[in-house]
Amino acid sequence: MPRCRPCWVSDRALTGLLAVGLIATLILGAAVGPFALSPATVLAVLAGERSDPQAVAVLLNIRLPRVLAAAVVGAALAAAGAAYQTVFRNPLVSPDILGVSAGAGFGAVLGILLGLPVMAIQMLGFGMGLATVGLVIGLTLALRGGGQVLMIVLCGIAIGALAGAGISLVKLLADPEQQLPAITFWLMGSLAGAKRADVAAALPALLIGILPLLALRWRIGLLAMGDDESRAMGVDAARLRVLVIACATLMTAAAVAMAGVIGWVGLMVPHMARLLTGPRFDRLLPAAILIGAGFMVLVDTAARTIATLEVPLGILTAVLGAPVFVWLLAKGARAWSE
Repeated sequence: MPRCRPCWVSDRALTGLLAVGLIATLILGAAVGPFALSPATVLAVLAGERSDPQAVAVLLNIRLPRVLAAAVVGAALAAAGAAYQTVFRNPLVSPDILGVSAGAGFGAVLGILLGLPVMAIQMLGFGMGLATVGLVIGLTLALRGGGQVLMIVLCGIAIGALAGAGISLVKLLADPEQQLPAITFWLMGSLAGAKRADVAAALPALLIGILPLLALRWRIGLLAMGDDESRAMGVDAARLRVLVIACATLMTAAAVAMAGVIGWVGLMVPHMARLLTGPRFDRLLPAAILIGAGFMVLVDTAARTIATLEVPLGILTAVLGAPVFVWLLAKGARAWSE
């Protein structure tokens, strides 16, 4: 059996350190860009002190909304990934396990095909993501497998495949000169057009999804022990599992609707958090939220600065995520062999 990593710092101290690191990352993301700002200038503008009008316009209208959007997306995907991995008792589960990413993607590309405005595209993607998981749960109940994790996952794979086929059909029907490039770029993930209204629209979904997970994180951690053990501890495993899936789906759909399909974050960040907190969900969730937010801000900052053309976020997260995940697998294999 693998040895549990000792907690080398208290939970409150670790959360405080990660929060300070996130604040520093947010300031760095707001400062770095084609129009460079010093951290002191960023802090001065945020404090309301008079400064260069151009710096104020760049920070408040362009840089800060994008940085906050990246933090919201990273926190949502990381929290959803940690929740899904605990509920399904599988460390390889990611937020798109139930087809929510494919469903939200189908809704968004359908909106692009119909020529809808940006806000309508995001809302259609959000609604289709929720509808996809609702269809998965309904199909599972119809097949009388509501309490079976495997049945839920298999139904999610099937519905996700249908949504992926719908995306392919929309790409086939799209205008190859205008709509198809927009669809392709959106599916690779980007926050290039993030505005304050986008953050304001996604934040309620994040809070509605994340607050119940934080409030019930001790009970949710019992699901990793299995249904029988959870019931012995007084937890209704089936009902709690549905609640966790609903919260994680809500956050994932909001993130995908705002930023497109971004892989690896929900899979990799919870594993990174476990290196600091151990496997207990009540410790894991706050750390995953803070690390996910900071990680996404750093990735988005790199996406808009490392090249002349902006690099899609999905490409960067895959380039960063695959080697890190292989390293985590190797580290886990060594632990299991000891």
